[in-house]
Amino acid sequence: MKEGIHPKYEKTTVTCVCGNVIETKATKQDVRVEICSACHPFYTGDRQRMVDKGGRVERFKKKYGM
Repeated sequence: MKEGIHPKYEKTTVTCVCGNVIETKATKQDVRVEICSACHPFYTGDRQRMVDKGGRVERFKKKYGM
């Protein structure tokens, strides 16, 4: 590898909005994210909620008999 062209790869902390702090290595310092593996529904097992916008969910259920 050539000298002087690569960014420094240092220890950093990734902070989520939920308060979870992860220590890792990256080229940036103090990364902040909105969602992480501790609060994302896919990883936590929470079911996704259907958001009713203008009665669309009700119309779908009525139309297809669910």
